[in-house]
Amino acid sequence: MIRLYTWWNGMARQGRTGWTLVIVGTVYFLYFLKTRLFATGAPITTREWLTCGGMLILIMLGTINIRMAEMRERRQGTLPLIDPKLRSRK
Repeated sequence: MIRLYTWWNGMARQGRTGWTLVIVGTVYFLYFLKTRLFATGAPITTREWLTCGGMLILIMLGTINIRMAEMRERRQGTLPLIDPKLRSRK
């Protein structure tokens, strides 16, 4: 549990936001698949379909946030073929 806490707090805010969006979207989408789509019951309303589509968009936005945070972190460091002691890119 401590490892998860340190990993979460060591991450940039944009990365934490991205992971939160991905987790929330995935949990709702899995809930929708299990309880509404693959189970028998009342017909699925238009609002539920729109919410499901919104969660898929949320997952995509979260993934974009995670990738952008990784690119920003990579850009803050040193270039890959340059000795970090000689030149720092900031």
